[in-house]
Amino acid sequence: MGRLLRKKDPGKKLKKERPTGEAGQNQNSPAVQGATQPAVKKTYTPVSKPTAVKEKTFIDKGLQFLREVKVELKKVTWPSRKQTMGSTLVVLVIVTIISLFLGLVDAGLSGLVRAVLQ
Repeated sequence: MGRLLRKKDPGKKLKKERPTGEAGQNQNSPAVQGATQPAVKKTYTPVSKPTAVKEKTFIDKGLQFLREVKVELKKVTWPSRKQTMGSTLVVLVIVTIISLFLGLVDAGLSGLVRAVLQ
């Protein structure tokens, strides 16, 4: 099997190193804050919904489904007539053999139950 994966311990968080200025001081220290660019206030702009969206009706969805079915059926590799006839014959022979077997087993078991009950 493969290696077991362990969940990371949420208590152990890696601290990212902050970039330092030229003098090796932290960017957030008071000596460097005055020399850096002023903080930019982030604003929230809501995303508007499209106004001209047409809802698809049940009929539109049904027609789209039928179009997709037609496209998929064109991709199918259909068997030849000879292959279809051969497969059909095999199925009919197997069904006949199994039905005769089950009929004989049923007749035998029903005769056995009659003999036991009398």
